[in-house]
Amino acid sequence: MFKKLLLVCIGNICRSPTAEILMRHRLQGRPGVEVASAGLQALVGRPIDPTAAGLLREAGHDPDGHQARQASSSVLAAADLILVMEQAHLSRIVREVPQVSGKTFLLGKWRGGREIPDPYRQQRAAFEHVYGLIDDCVASWAPYIK
Repeated sequence: MFKKLLLVCIGNICRSPTAEILMRHRLQGRPGVEVASAGLQALVGRPIDPTAAGLLREAGHDPDGHQARQASSSVLAAADLILVMEQAHLSRIVREVPQVSGKTFLLGKWRGGREIPDPYRQQRAAFEHVYGLIDDCVASWAPYIK
């Protein structure tokens, strides 16, 4: 049973906060499930990227209040399930915090191991593409989270 989910990317200002917000929305009504995000090289304290925030708002979500935080070993260890955007993130986490290897997976695991590319500092079209990928991958995980 997964009670604490952690979504992880690099900076924690584009992909992982988007995934956090979409996952939280998707899991509404499942009591006791906490969803958070963090970054492997977090831009600590920064808000969500303005383009990512805009897309979330357009879809009816509230991205305000997000502050990037570091995916420290204690943050990773506290999670029941860690979902990452790229294979490189998974490899790094397993190398640096091996005790979490059995609970760390690609967000795109159920979509053939799909990776979610980083849209940081790219045009809106890149963010739109990534938003769609994240939304689809979040939906693919929802049935497994009780």
